[in-house]
Amino acid sequence: MKTILSVRNLFFSYVTHSLGSFGRRIEKPVLHDINMEIAAGEIYGLVGESGCGKTTLGRCILGLAGYSGEIFIDGLKQGRGADRKEMAKRVQAVFQDPSASLNPAWKTGWLLEEPLRINKTGSAAERRKRVDEVLELVGLDPSYKGRRTHELSVGQKQRICIACALMLRPRLIIADEAVSSLDVSVGAQVLNLFRELHQNLGLSMLFISHNLNIVSYLCHRIAVMKDGRIVEQGETGEICRTPRHPYTRMLLEASGMMP
Repeated sequence: MKTILSVRNLFFSYVTHSLGSFGRRIEKPVLHDINMEIAAGEIYGLVGESGCGKTTLGRCILGLAGYSGEIFIDGLKQGRGADRKEMAKRVQAVFQDPSASLNPAWKTGWLLEEPLRINKTGSAAERRKRVDEVLELVGLDPSYKGRRTHELSVGQKQRICIACALMLRPRLIIADEAVSSLDVSVGAQVLNLFRELHQNLGLSMLFISHNLNIVSYLCHRIAVMKDGRIVEQGETGEICRTPRHPYTRMLLEASGMMP
């Protein structure tokens, strides 16, 4: 099966200075020798406690943070010199806080069409048609094009964020705590939306969460991260039935999932 995402020997450190810009340079290692692969059409879960480096890994994959190592997305190498527009057609993200992801000054239709305008994709009529198609995909009707973000519920805002991520038909979606800011019922609806999009579009997805119950429900495979290291990864059912690492067992016990 074709590999959509390949992460090889990835390291990342935050750099600070003890006395401002001219002080002693201090490196704080965050990610340590990360290796993982996501196959075409696979939903891959990354789970671990807050502060373990999950979001930082997502930022590296998106090209938003420097790192050492190699990242390939659908055959294109991420990093310096990568074609940003070409990379945007391959990978998009859905973040935790939909209110912070959407510009309140513009109507939803303008926000959805913006990626197509930037990439000079299609005519104005074709772009409007694509906006309508994607709104339907995320369970919203075309009337939402005329609304601003303050007129939307949190769940509707997250659906718009998902729609924005789909506009360029990416091969990989990174969902970083995409349901943690939603209440239980709305979060369940958004999880089911991710499932439907996967089934209908064949999307590959990296789903990042601290909640093992959610990850085990949605994902085909799971990687468990602790202190910037992947301590265990494998098929979801296998990890939930026979965890090998003590930290994985601890997460299962905390989630009430220990067999």
